Amino acid sequence: MIDLSTYRGQTVAVMGLGASGLVAARALQRGGATVRAWDDQESRRQAAADDGIPVSDLANEAWDGVDALVLSPGIPHTYPAPHPAAARAKEHGCPIIGDIELLAKAQPAARYVGITGTNGKSTTTALIGHILKHAGRTIDVGGNLGMPALDLASLGKDGIYVLEMSSYQLELTSPIPFDIAVMLNITADHLDRHGGMNGYVAAKKRIFDGQDARHAAVVGIDDEICQSIADALRDDATRRVIPISGNHRVSGGVYAVDRFLYDDMDGGNAPVLSLDDASSMPGTHNAQNASAAYAVARLLDIEPSVIVAAIRSYPGLAHRQELAADIDGIRYINDSKATNAEAAARALSSYDHIYWIAGGLAKDDGLDAVTPYLPRIRHAFLIGEAAEDFGRALEGKIDTTRSGDLDAAVRAAHAMAQRDGHPDAVVLLSPACASFDQFPNFEERGRRFCRAVAALPGSARTIRNDGGVA
Repeated sequence: MIDLSTYRGQTVAVMGLGASGLVAARALQRGGATVRAWDDQESRRQAAADDGIPVSDLANEAWDGVDALVLSPGIPHTYPAPHPAAARAKEHGCPIIGDIELLAKAQPAARYVGITGTNGKSTTTALIGHILKHAGRTIDVGGNLGMPALDLASLGKDGIYVLEMSSYQLELTSPIPFDIAVMLNITADHLDRHGGMNGYVAAKKRIFDGQDARHAAVVGIDDEICQSIADALRDDATRRVIPISGNHRVSGGVYAVDRFLYDDMDGGNAPVLSLDDASSMPGTHNAQNASAAYAVARLLDIEPSVIVAAIRSYPGLAHRQELAADIDGIRYINDSKATNAEAAARALSSYDHIYWIAGGLAKDDGLDAVTPYLPRIRHAFLIGEAAEDFGRALEGKIDTTRSGDLDAAVRAAHAMAQRDGHPDAVVLLSPACASFDQFPNFEERGRRFCRAVAALPGSARTIRNDGGVA
């Protein structure tokens, strides 16, 4: 746990006692701060109290003498309406911060790599961490991915923190600044939380705040918004800017064409790797992720041969186009993390004969992003609240079945795929929806998919992830 003794003697409020909030409260208390903590869920308040953390109703009690409010990223402080505790903090001029800022203040000598983007940031974060470990660097990986920031190791001046940064975290984080800031892509997401697209883009761009000539920005240029951000950063000339692309040549950066990776950071367009040799990274979107990770590693002075070997050995992340099983020649792919249409489109672009399981709690982006890939879909099996709306949107374009729940969809997709016998067929869970109508989170949805797949019959079965079946 990170030492927060710099807050000794201060009074710090903590709103939200999920994983990151509870760790923050513990670290602050251990560091000598007076902590006042709250969560709207009684079970979380009780867990904190059982841990010796003082619980106090921050929406209604006095704020005199409170030096800062640590707000969990999922709790709004602006749009669609500020949480009452955040509103009280603003009324009293109390700074609102996040756990990433606490980490940065406690570990100022370390270096920081921050990764954001609407899609691909978890894979890119994990891949960068994998490369740096492979190269023998002292690192820890966390933030929005995996371990809460204050549960990371204390690394000091020789260490590198690799942090996935969501838009929620970035809007709470004063400039660290990041030694290397990565922006992969931007498409519409979380618009209600940021008051619209402009607010969402502004939150993402905060990853570059505070950078100077010692720092670097790695920016994807495969969408118009990020292309304009890259242009503005180059015009600003404050930091080094490395453009990346997953599908076309870029000057002075790293890019992939037909899934072959090229390094032009120092000129020369040097070919470095066929991404077909990296089995855990299918599709153009992963070519962009690999380009970003390669660029970061080069900026950290890692030899290209070491980077290439690490990319080849990268095992992939659970719930991100994870191969759950191969049954009688049919692959079963768990892409539960695809919670919007843009993410689902990236998965659909990676395969040719798809039995698609989609649906859940729909977001505002509709299904337009998947339209170019509908010819690849043999049949769609629709689940959850979005099933009817998705069915109407897909009517006359592809064949669909309203399966209702995930287990039924897996059984039906399996039966049809085995009957049809298409070569290279996949049963793909890539929902294009949030999970909260039927599951507590995308992880549990993915585990349920893997369990359902592991229960399927077949004469030749290779189960790579059984979802925790006992």
